[in-house]
Amino acid sequence: MNTGDTAFVLMSAALVMLMTPGLALFYGGMTRSKNVLGTIMQSFIILGIISIEWVLWGYSMAFGPDHGGVIGGLDWLGLDSVGMEPNADYCGTIPHLAFMIFQCMFAVITPALITGAFAERMKFSAFLLFTILWATLVYNPLCHWVWAVGGWIRGLGALDFAGGTVVHISSGVSALAAAIILGKRLGYGSTAYIPHNLPMTITGAALLWFGWFGFNAGSALACNGLAASAFTVTHIASAAAALSWIILEWIHRGKPTTLGAASGAVAGLVAITPGSGFVGPLSAIIIGAMAGLICYGGVLVKSRLGYDDSLDVVGVHGLGGTWGALATGLFASKAINPAGADGLFFGNAAQLWVQFVSVIVTMAFAFIMTFIILKILDIVIGVRITEEEEVRGMDVSLHNESGYSF
Repeated sequence: MNTGDTAFVLMSAALVMLMTPGLALFYGGMTRSKNVLGTIMQSFIILGIISIEWVLWGYSMAFGPDHGGVIGGLDWLGLDSVGMEPNADYCGTIPHLAFMIFQCMFAVITPALITGAFAERMKFSAFLLFTILWATLVYNPLCHWVWAVGGWIRGLGALDFAGGTVVHISSGVSALAAAIILGKRLGYGSTAYIPHNLPMTITGAALLWFGWFGFNAGSALACNGLAASAFTVTHIASAAAALSWIILEWIHRGKPTTLGAASGAVAGLVAITPGSGFVGPLSAIIIGAMAGLICYGGVLVKSRLGYDDSLDVVGVHGLGGTWGALATGLFASKAINPAGADGLFFGNAAQLWVQFVSVIVTMAFAFIMTFIILKILDIVIGVRITEEEEVRGMDVSLHNESGYSF
């Protein structure tokens, strides 16, 4: 066991933990003032819900001994046999508990990302049940497929260093299913939904950027050169995407905006995530710059397709994650990570096909399962707040609080 690696992974876990409260601010500032606490509450309480779920059964389902390449066994329920010694399959130089808690923070933020799609209109009770069911039936199996020893997508050779499929594509397509099931907000198409606190959103984006270094560099699971490379390309891609987004926005709308800069930065972080341990700095610039352009276009097309994805989860995380996963199949290089594979531009066209398969499987599985979960919940308890509650706002209606006192 290496104390330096252990300290690095624990620090990275703390950074990833901070991303979820950062996401709460990022989302909260984009809503109307009457829904700011309800929106922040959804992200914040997921820290509690998923952390307990992960300890009791989630970690065992995701990383426990493999069963047919599909799911982990129940050998590690309640963290049984998950102790202070390293586990040879996953973390040779750090305690098994350190790996577990690092992965816990990924499990926490993924369902939190989905909340942006149904912001301002979901019942809190339905949200709690949905979060538990989604983590159990969607995240845990998908995590096992992609990252666990024996997982079938991992067996195909798909590259996902820190969560392009597991985190971003899964949450992005699940957000689309949620937006369809819950329907549009009252007045959608005729009412201007203006973000009530953009300084809050910018602060949240900055915390996400900061925490993302733990997200990607920490996935090296050691304080080494690969971690330094992942840290570097993470920053470069985010910077490139922030610039490309506001340049395109400037051309298209006539002015660059702070919301555009924040959205672009997050899009770049999303896109570089799957390839952060496999690509170099120049590739990161291309991946980030293209992410800004692609995700900006994805946000614009939303209104034409007619679904109400309140805070653009589909456009940023769904499209950004998809581009990042495919870009990994283009730009991956064994010169960066010998344990990975070369992509199309380094002589291995087959890797792009493998990445494509992993993307399609993730999309289909996450969308179908999310649709089914929400349909059942809607029939049993209803998923949407009443029209009167929506008019009053979630803060007062659901939590009997107000975000601001004038």
